[in-house]
Amino acid sequence: MGTSTHIEDKQNALEGYLRGCAQGQHHELKKLYKFIAPNLFSVALRILNNRADAEDCLQQVFIKIWNHAGDYDGRKAKAQTWLNTITRNQALDILRRNRHKTRHDSTDALEQLDDGSPNHEQQLNDWQNRKQLHQCLTEIPEQQRRCLELAYFEGLTHQALSDITDTSLGTIKTWIRRGLIRLKACMNSI
Repeated sequence: MGTSTHIEDKQNALEGYLRGCAQGQHHELKKLYKFIAPNLFSVALRILNNRADAEDCLQQVFIKIWNHAGDYDGRKAKAQTWLNTITRNQALDILRRNRHKTRHDSTDALEQLDDGSPNHEQQLNDWQNRKQLHQCLTEIPEQQRRCLELAYFEGLTHQALSDITDTSLGTIKTWIRRGLIRLKACMNSI
């Protein structure tokens, strides 16, 4: 019995606040906000899954409540249901608008048109870097160069290199580390 009394009290309070809003009483809107905003925010947040969007939604909901409080009819729906419906519809509108905006964002459209191939300047830069890399590879000792080529161009693991060359894993790691140091020094000097 206590629960049903609490629900009736809440319903009566909400209806009173809505009547006050319909009459243009700003203090009733403030009371309504304090009373129900956390509940409506949770409805918006569940739908939008984004705190900033849910906050925007709640602001828009209270503007609609202020503008349409006179439309509320307690015979058609409970006040809580009416408020939840406004919130749900507003959140869904924001969700649709955000999806539409994301789909038609001009930046995204331009990125979709980009085929991913490098432009002329990038191609020239890549070619120069490759040329420098091959030149520097010729300047490091054979064993280090061979390990670097197999590891980075062929994708072999250090263990696979150890097995193929019949060399200890520690030695392979040392050759690769020293080869990378020399390669880096050479590339930085060009």
